[in-house]
Amino acid sequence: MEVTEVVLADDHPFMRIGIRNILNKTGDISVIGEASDGIEALWITQELEPDILLLDMEMPGMLGLEVTQELQKAGCEIPVLAISAHDEKHFIFGMLLNGAAGYIVKDEIPETLIKAIRSIAKGQRGWVSPRVAALLGIWMKEENPETVNLTTSDLQLLELIAMGKQSEEIGAVLGESSKEVEEKLNKAVRIVRSRLNGKEE
Repeated sequence: MEVTEVVLADDHPFMRIGIRNILNKTGDISVIGEASDGIEALWITQELEPDILLLDMEMPGMLGLEVTQELQKAGCEIPVLAISAHDEKHFIFGMLLNGAAGYIVKDEIPETLIKAIRSIAKGQRGWVSPRVAALLGIWMKEENPETVNLTTSDLQLLELIAMGKQSEEIGAVLGESSKEVEEKLNKAVRIVRSRLNGKEE
């Protein structure tokens, strides 16, 4: 079995321990190095050359965005998965527009993190969780309503996802089954991810 090697950069030791334990139990993902600040993250990533860098947004020494930009300048093609406590527009777009391969919010760990790593390891870029995709979809539709192929129903679904609602709760609001909600959500997320990659869905 092919193992995806990752470097984990986060200034909170308990967060690193938790993520390391989650990933090392998967069998196909291994944490080969850790960093507690941005400067160390930049150095260890270039030194160890992992398959993916898991990068916290706010660290001492150098912010996650700055680390990503410096890696780009150095010609380093190691994909960066941003892991952040923030779901604000400027954080998400800032990372994705500066070359990050994906973005998830910390309270979505562990389920989303493992999916993100496996997807990025297979070459996917612009990987965002359903919650982040929901926020992006709403923002994209507000800014370019004619170019984003999301219906009113899609947007209502995304707004509920962005609020942290689960499929069962959304189904009750929309009068649909959980399966129907999941199918519509997957479609909307594909549209947003395609837009991030400069493609049409």
